[in-house]
Amino acid sequence: MDKELSGVILVNKHKGVTSHDIVFKIRRLFGTKKVGHTGTLDPLATGVLPVLVGRAAKAAEYLLSENKKYVAEIMLGITTDTEDITGNILTKCDTLPTKNEFFDACRHFEGEIMQTPPMYSALKVNGQKLVDLARRGIEIEREARKITIFKIVPSVIDEDAGRYKIEVSCSKGTYIRTLCADIGAYLGCGATMAELERTQSGDFKIENAYTIDELEKMSEAERASLLLPPENLFLEAPCVRFSEFYTHLFKSGCEIYQRKIGTDFPLGTHLRVYDGNEFLALAKVNDYPDGTAIKSIKFFKI
Repeated sequence: MDKELSGVILVNKHKGVTSHDIVFKIRRLFGTKKVGHTGTLDPLATGVLPVLVGRAAKAAEYLLSENKKYVAEIMLGITTDTEDITGNILTKCDTLPTKNEFFDACRHFEGEIMQTPPMYSALKVNGQKLVDLARRGIEIEREARKITIFKIVPSVIDEDAGRYKIEVSCSKGTYIRTLCADIGAYLGCGATMAELERTQSGDFKIENAYTIDELEKMSEAERASLLLPPENLFLEAPCVRFSEFYTHLFKSGCEIYQRKIGTDFPLGTHLRVYDGNEFLALAKVNDYPDGTAIKSIKFFKI
């Protein structure tokens, strides 16, 4: 297979495997060790997982925005140590709220809120994953972080049993199982997450994703044809093309002053830089003594 194969493959992750398991399978299917992913999904969760192949693998840390959409099942009247159905049961409550009370609670969590990351998460504190500490029975204080819940659309699965579905649009860094637990705490009955599917990650939607089983049945050429160009990771960034002279300087690591090329992007703007029709690099507008200039962040074409 072409050693320079590079791009984004959208995987519809199945239940019971980690995101790292998916990366391992993609390494084998595409014949390269250069594979990464954006946005970890727990083993319980399913749904769209953008996997980065080749030179695109190093792009994850530069993603500009990665708002997400999920569909989750929430069970009221129960809490667990993991905040999902796989954990040990901590409390049970037989008195459950009505449908209208649950719907009102969901609306309470829309907007900009503070959320404390769960102990059972891949988040690192002082170099250690919280989940590793949790498995050793260690719980540490976590700082609440600001997140945004753009919208929650609740629906009923079984009101008498306290089972509901919520469709959530949220910012990067949101823990849906913590959202479920927080809704339960707000209602006073407790809650845990029973199912989770990510339907969208950034601009990537589940209808364009493929299961590992589907990918394994394809030929190498068919799989390669599914790779999306790396610039798809940065579609919200404006694109810019320099003249041949400035492209040469840019490739050499020079910053390109906006006053010299006639652009006027605001300070801090991320840009997609093209060499002709080929995506060259992700760049950013920085402040310099002589004015603002476009400086490369990461090259995707040699």
